Amino acid sequence: MTATISVIMAVYNGAALLPETIASLQAQSFGDWELIAVDDCSQDESVEVLKAIGDSRIRVIESSRNGGPVVARNRAFAEARGTYTAALDQDDIALPERFARQVAFLDANSHVVLVSTATRLLTDGRESAGNWPRPLTPGLIDWLMLVQNPIVWSSVMFRTAAARELMPFERPEMRYVEDFDFYTRIREHGLLAQIDEELTLYRVHSGGASQVFNGTMRDHAEALLARHAPDIAPLLVKHVMARDPVPDGATLERLFVGIARLRAGFEGDARTLGLVDREISRLWWRLCRAGVRSGRIALPQALAGRPEAVPLADGNAADLIVSQVIGGVRAAARGISRTN
Repeated sequence: MTATISVIMAVYNGAALLPETIASLQAQSFGDWELIAVDDCSQDESVEVLKAIGDSRIRVIESSRNGGPVVARNRAFAEARGTYTAALDQDDIALPERFARQVAFLDANSHVVLVSTATRLLTDGRESAGNWPRPLTPGLIDWLMLVQNPIVWSSVMFRTAAARELMPFERPEMRYVEDFDFYTRIREHGLLAQIDEELTLYRVHSGGASQVFNGTMRDHAEALLARHAPDIAPLLVKHVMARDPVPDGATLERLFVGIARLRAGFEGDARTLGLVDREISRLWWRLCRAGVRSGRIALPQALAGRPEAVPLADGNAADLIVSQVIGGVRAAARGISRTN
């Protein structure tokens, strides 16, 4: 029997958290869904946990060998029968109205191929605000994809037929940024949008793959961003996506000269361009603050290099002064360690 929504999930050693994740599916106000869970040779009781739930909407596929999450998701998507496909990782949570709101949105907006939701963080059982830009309009999503990944995978729902046009669904050669890569590819079939309502909880694990920018992840992210900004792609990955503090004022300036070039070539209506400029300003102040706090950039030096398009009023004066003090202490500590 065909469901409206096919939920795809790669499973690996998720027995401890799977019950809470599956319970969030069963609590959806929109109940016409199927879950296709592909177990990637788990070493724990993941398969037994899934089968013991006893919900006929859950299909469990056991892989014969471990291929990684991209291979598992590709197999799950190959089995999808729904009009729409929803992503959900084994440890994240879909809040009760998520599916209902997304199906209604896609039904009403035929020009939109994928819709995500605003997301909160879940850390050791405690919720907190997410650090992703919001609200996100389709135009702002297009801009942000030039400089970072603005969308949480576990929050997305997309048109199954459109994703079938992609060969393959997710590309194994883009491991660790396969979701970002997928967004850029499916964008060719329609707009990407977001519902500005927190309908997903993203679980944070210290040391998890999404928290550690290893060499492979950086290389693949650079390859995606280099299509539009080859001169600053490494800086975007390191300082915008991985959030490493900029090492000096020259690097900060180089980064934003490149972003200014991207902005000059970006097309949009007045509202979209206003949102883009706001995000550029927010980004500059965030990187300025991080650089000052690291002790690598002096506050006067940073402010002297502030782009004209970045309003001075967007900065928090009190916080910047505190950041300068913190940065001074850290710079002094580095000086002492060098002499010892």
